[in-house]
Amino acid sequence: MWFLEQQEIVSYVEENIPKFHENRINGLRNLKLQTVLKRKNPYLFKAKNVLTASDLVKSLLDAHLSSSEEGLFGGFLEGLAVFICTKTFGGRKSSSEGIDLEFERENVRYIVSIKSGPNWGNSSQIKRMVDNFSKAKRILRTNTSSINVVAVNGCCYGKDDRPDKGEYLKLCG
Repeated sequence: MWFLEQQEIVSYVEENIPKFHENRINGLRNLKLQTVLKRKNPYLFKAKNVLTASDLVKSLLDAHLSSSEEGLFGGFLEGLAVFICTKTFGGRKSSSEGIDLEFERENVRYIVSIKSGPNWGNSSQIKRMVDNFSKAKRILRTNTSSINVVAVNGCCYGKDDRPDKGEYLKLCG
């Protein structure tokens, strides 16, 4: 196990957080009203009693910013997690589809799908993650049949009182 100074984490954040803000601004600059309108349910706005154009635009921008920021910040957190794991366990960005991180610890190969929080997806998205874990395990075991592979859905924040999901571990916080 390697050692990581807190200042290294601070430096990583200071170097990479501006990209998050730059992407937010670029997302707004490139936003087109027609594009956003195509993705939104007009009946929802009527049900929410949105009556004026300014209320509609504000609602659209708020919804767009919220989902956009969630994705952008999730990418930042994923990069931070990979950086920390690289420094502490020799981890690396995975080349397997849907797997963000791989590392070895005590003769176990961990394959990790990094998510911001515990409530990140619907049942079909979770099924796709489980399928990606299965495929990555098959490939890794083809190369080294004796390797012990543990799949992890790593959530940067939150809690899950039942981390063992059978086919993978869901570790939060």
